[in-house]
Amino acid sequence: MATSSHAPLRTSDQAAWNRVLALHAYVERELALALQRRHGIGLSEYRSLEHLHHSKTSELRMQDLADKVGLGQSSVTRLVGRLETAGFAFKDLCPSDKRGVYAVITDEGRQRYQAARATYAEVLSSALNTFTADPGLGPTVQALRAIQV
Repeated sequence: MATSSHAPLRTSDQAAWNRVLALHAYVERELALALQRRHGIGLSEYRSLEHLHHSKTSELRMQDLADKVGLGQSSVTRLVGRLETAGFAFKDLCPSDKRGVYAVITDEGRQRYQAARATYAEVLSSALNTFTADPGLGPTVQALRAIQV
């Protein structure tokens, strides 16, 4: 049953959510540091390249990319601008709707993504392993790993 948006969260829910947020913050920080140090790209850049790489057409509408990466329209525009400056992507107009703008991955962007994939996987696994023995977060990490996609 849904509760009122004004009802306070149960204390145990708050504590559990705070642990998940702490896990998320730690993992994101570790991923961002490793990607920047080893590959010269930020976490949002990596995730954008990942989505573009896996797109059937090697491109996504800017709004779709923004939704996938979890950014607003102006933030994704700046992000794609950085990718464009680095030679990893470029902007293209939709041929049927000149107002529609696409982000398109380049061969160099594909290469950078491919190079960074192993780092991402390695650091993600290591960061999650850090919490497997934690009594509060170990079960959460195990549950995440058990999800079949």
